[in-house]
Amino acid sequence: VVFCAVVLGGQLAFELKQDSDIKSKYGELSQISDLDKTVTLQQQLGQIDRLHSDKKINSRLLSLISAINPPAPNNVQISMARLNPKEKTITLEGSAVNGFAALEVLKKTLTSTKVKKGNAEGDGVSLASDMKAGETTFGENAEGKKVLRFAFTFTYPDDLFAHSKETISIITPTSKTNVTDSRLGVPESLFSRSESTEQKKENQ
Repeated sequence: VVFCAVVLGGQLAFELKQDSDIKSKYGELSQISDLDKTVTLQQQLGQIDRLHSDKKINSRLLSLISAINPPAPNNVQISMARLNPKEKTITLEGSAVNGFAALEVLKKTLTSTKVKKGNAEGDGVSLASDMKAGETTFGENAEGKKVLRFAFTFTYPDDLFAHSKETISIITPTSKTNVTDSRLGVPESLFSRSESTEQKKENQ
């Protein structure tokens, strides 16, 4: 299971560290001859490939979260996005000032969103299927406002994180976002900060 804590500052620092790790490993390997004949070095090259792959997944996941966030007053703050490549699921945790109304708008946006690869005919495949509700609770955010905290899981299509040279697009009811190795400027307001102890629990 891959965890992606979507805190913008931490994400940027994480990507910078990945860039540094990649450059460092390539620098070390470039000083050694007969790379392709050494099993150990081939394994190290595989590690570098995985660093690039993880970076691409993180970038696409952040782009996805930005694309599906509804406009005010139903916008939400996502505190955690948990990716499970084995089960092909994404779990989102967050909060909404506009309560259950905002949560329903977010879910409807997800189920109406399509993922399209390249110039394929049609509207693409559905972004979210088999959506499962998690716990919902009421509490206060850092500003003292009452918010609904929520969690839910959905299954995503293979195309979303496919290793492809073709353009991968997320088509929401109101916009289209290119997520092929994209680096979107994700607004800081999207991400939630510390929240107080929950006050009331309800099951959705």
